[in-house]
Amino acid sequence: MHSILRRGKTLQFGLTVCCLMAFVLFGYDQGVFGGILENENWLDQFNHPSDSETGIIVSCYNLGCFSGCIVNYVVGENLGRRRTIWLAMTFVIIGATLQTSAFTVPHLIVGRLITGVGTGIKTSTVPMYQSELCDQRSRGRLVSAEVLFVGIGIVIAYWFDFGMSYVGGPIAWRLPVAAQIIFALVVVILVIGLPESPRWLYKHGKPEEAMEVLCTVYDKEPSDPYILAERDAIISALGPESGSTETKSLLALFKKDHVQTRYRVLLAWWVMFMNQAGGINLVVYYAPSALVQNIGMTPKLAQILAGFINLMFALGSIMPTLALDRMGRRRTMMWGCTGLSISMMMIAALLSRSDSPNGHSCAIGAIAFFFVYMFIFGMTANCVPWVYVPEILPLEARTRGSAIGVSSNWLWNFTIVMITPVILNRLHWKAYLIFMATNAAFVPAFYFFFPETSNLRLEEVDLIFTRPGNPVQNARDMAEEIKRFGHISEDTGSGSDPSSIVQKDEIDEQREHA
Repeated sequence: MHSILRRGKTLQFGLTVCCLMAFVLFGYDQGVFGGILENENWLDQFNHPSDSETGIIVSCYNLGCFSGCIVNYVVGENLGRRRTIWLAMTFVIIGATLQTSAFTVPHLIVGRLITGVGTGIKTSTVPMYQSELCDQRSRGRLVSAEVLFVGIGIVIAYWFDFGMSYVGGPIAWRLPVAAQIIFALVVVILVIGLPESPRWLYKHGKPEEAMEVLCTVYDKEPSDPYILAERDAIISALGPESGSTETKSLLALFKKDHVQTRYRVLLAWWVMFMNQAGGINLVVYYAPSALVQNIGMTPKLAQILAGFINLMFALGSIMPTLALDRMGRRRTMMWGCTGLSISMMMIAALLSRSDSPNGHSCAIGAIAFFFVYMFIFGMTANCVPWVYVPEILPLEARTRGSAIGVSSNWLWNFTIVMITPVILNRLHWKAYLIFMATNAAFVPAFYFFFPETSNLRLEEVDLIFTRPGNPVQNARDMAEEIKRFGHISEDTGSGSDPSSIVQKDEIDEQREHA
């Protein structure tokens, strides 16, 4: 494999930049409409839509994203990771062009739907692609970095909208919408210099090309212990599944098999439900509207504060980008959801006192907890689900399982965005109690049902589910084995060849160079 990005760290850097840019686009798409919903020219152009109509215009994008996951479920495995990303960018460019040129609500909705299809394909492919091309000890922070750049994309969108609000006229909202095309074109160009996933290549009968990619990405020889360990793990994961005809069908993911694919797909679906049902898009999409309606601010001041609130999203994401592999998935989600629940409770409590004699002070306090909420979300529930989905799924089901998992994100994103304008208008401060309850419920759910996957090779995650007993306890036992012995015993009926085990301490030095 010959790449313009050469080998080793240069190629890994190019891969990371491409994935990060794709998620900057994701964040920009998420945030760009939040800053133009109060734009006078936009309101005049589309006849001052009601709260229900606004919910439809904004949320149809998420419905398109859900449809994009379905498209990826059907065609993604055949196309491969790189061509699927190109397909996604094609949809984004067409949809952004239609949105920019829209003069009627139906025209605008069609554009947002098509853009959403591209985003759905992209978000169910890029984290998986990054996970399959990085070392197990850096997987968490690299995929978390993608989600950090979602926050950066949201911040760029908010402040670009704010700056353009002083320009006036249709360009104040058409130019920010059109800027999506720039990000998409950058991704298209970067993917040209990147390799296909070696795991996809092995699965589709191209072992020589897969081996060449592994050697190129990690800048090592085919006989290197690290490369051999990766090769043996991938082949071992494919071995017990590759002869099954059931895994080839579209419905095979919902059948119980020896690697518990159905259970793992459900975990991927539920962790993405947690990402959305905690109320994040109430803040991302409707922070200016919430500050105007619930606290009584002027639209301009609300837009400025919303920009700073969304900046906390990006700042909070810095910690898992640096340390998620040490923080762990379970612990991060449990304390994070606890903090999110408390923040929503405090917002509701303080806004409920807004009509009291000291109501202004209470409203200011509620704003402070919007900041706290966004910072905690960025540190925890923002990043863990995106890392967890490609980790928890077996190789044979990773493409379609990722599509199903991410479809949950977009289904509930659509639901929350659709109902938020209505519940803010009708329920006022009581709306925040809904999200207080959902976040509180996620804590025991993660404790009892979601096993830890930090610092395991993707293929080693299979052992959590092939060993007898509770997967959560199995993950704890495996972590203890690594701590005590430096490797995981695979003689538990997983179908692996024990001779393929490479001692962890033998290849640690090799990983440092990877």
